[in-house]
Amino acid sequence: MRFKGELLRLARLFRGFTQRDLATALSVEPSTISRVENGLIEPSSEFVDRAADVLKMPADFFRQTDQIYGLPLSVHQSMWRKKAAASQHDIDRALAELNLRIMHLRRLVAATEYKPLLPLPALDIESHDGDVEKVANMVRRTWLMPSGPIADLTAWVERAGVFVVHADLLDAAMDGVTIRVPDTPPCIFLNRNQPADRMRFSLAHELAHLIMHRVPTATMEVEANAFAGAFLVPAHDIRPYFQGRRIDLPLLAGLKPEWRIAMAALLFRAKQLGYVNDNQARYLWQQFSTHKIRLREPPELDFPAEQPTLMPRLLSLHLDDLGYSLADMRKLLAMHEAELISFHKLNSVKGPTGRPPLRVVS
Repeated sequence: MRFKGELLRLARLFRGFTQRDLATALSVEPSTISRVENGLIEPSSEFVDRAADVLKMPADFFRQTDQIYGLPLSVHQSMWRKKAAASQHDIDRALAELNLRIMHLRRLVAATEYKPLLPLPALDIESHDGDVEKVANMVRRTWLMPSGPIADLTAWVERAGVFVVHADLLDAAMDGVTIRVPDTPPCIFLNRNQPADRMRFSLAHELAHLIMHRVPTATMEVEANAFAGAFLVPAHDIRPYFQGRRIDLPLLAGLKPEWRIAMAALLFRAKQLGYVNDNQARYLWQQFSTHKIRLREPPELDFPAEQPTLMPRLLSLHLDDLGYSLADMRKLLAMHEAELISFHKLNSVKGPTGRPPLRVVS
């Protein structure tokens, strides 16, 4: 197979190199790196070997045939971090990691079969008169979900055939990204560095895009946030907790562990449902700032992050059921063994968990 310049760019961005950095490391001109990446020249075997060494990738990494993708139009930006914006360097590095994970997923699913236990509804928001509450309720009813708090949102999403993957998106200021590409199951990437309550909201937000938005719109982010609130905290279920009670910080703190959603999100929901007026909401947000919990809520209210099982099960199928060694996985995924272990946390991969049903293609 021929050298693919796009993969040199991908590896370079994943390692955080600029073209000039890589050129210096390889003792070539920056223009040479640019021309190789754009497919204008075929690099020598010596160049490939040196690039593989500098970028810590097997040489066969650069000869894969995968399509490289850019960021989708919808990216759930971080609202809980102090860092207001990410540099293009950080975004490029995160996008490179997402592409690597998609490449690995595509190869891994090729040897397996998975029939989702639940349908993934396609409910265009415009076809439902923009009623996000109605759409969120329809999804819960389609999945036969019980009323009240959702104990494990990740498990429900995975039962619908969506891969949920935790990735390092901290510096890129992303909470979540949904990528749906040909020959690969839909995949929601969540920033593993965010608090567990934020991860659940981000997951519900990204689920909204999969369900409601086939075509990008100017209002899709607002709609996805509204869906997340309505899906995680249905109006008819939360009303008894709000009716006739004073909405204050102690009440929100008491509800957070039960509903597994941030105090701030509960306040938004109370305001949305009319249990808090504008003046009350303004006062409560001031209290959030006064107590310094707007960006980081009290740690004593934290709860463990939900853990995806589809990807670990997929890895387990190869390592256990199919008898792949680490050397085999290195060849399949074109990544050095030591990095594979950390990249996919293979040390923590366990055997079948009972959910969801993935099996080897016969």
